[in-house]
Amino acid sequence: MKVLTVFDHPRRDSFCGAVLEAFTAGLVAAGHTVEIADLRAEGFDPRLPIEDEPDWNNAEKRYSAQVLAEQARIARNDAIAFVFPVWWWSVPATTKGWIDRVWNNGWAYGAQKLHLQKARLLAVAASDAEKYAKRGFGEAAQTQLITGIMNYCGIADAEMAFFYEALGEEAHRMALLARARQLGKDF
Repeated sequence: MKVLTVFDHPRRDSFCGAVLEAFTAGLVAAGHTVEIADLRAEGFDPRLPIEDEPDWNNAEKRYSAQVLAEQARIARNDAIAFVFPVWWWSVPATTKGWIDRVWNNGWAYGAQKLHLQKARLLAVAASDAEKYAKRGFGEAAQTQLITGIMNYCGIADAEMAFFYEALGEEAHRMALLARARQLGKDF
């Protein structure tokens, strides 16, 4: 399976970057082909310009060259994964802007939906699972990102995995990386 893996962190050498490397190593070990979209390193502009604004009256609208290139990148893959730090209980602004600009009306929802077989979201969180559960943050993120975006755009097989306490002790962080690799192998 060809898997587009979208990475959003200012530093590739971060723990988030290590999660990306472990996950992709697992994908490759399982025989998948991986394409990485490193949004920050590639300089993706998350701002929504007029030419990429959804046109509710024209499902066949032609979007900017940058959006068409991203849509082509998605289209040549069978599945998608996201690796990102949890900021303000969601994806970073660059990922949100990428979805806003690229997953557009008539292409990802509306008259046509995405043809991706599955999606996996690997959310790297500094906080612990108890704090997420206490305030319902995990459930809110699941509703927003899995139901509200992935399922809405036609990806029925979509799951989110939280990597809690990512700033914790080294042994815990190594266990998180092992989990990321296993998620790739099990993809």
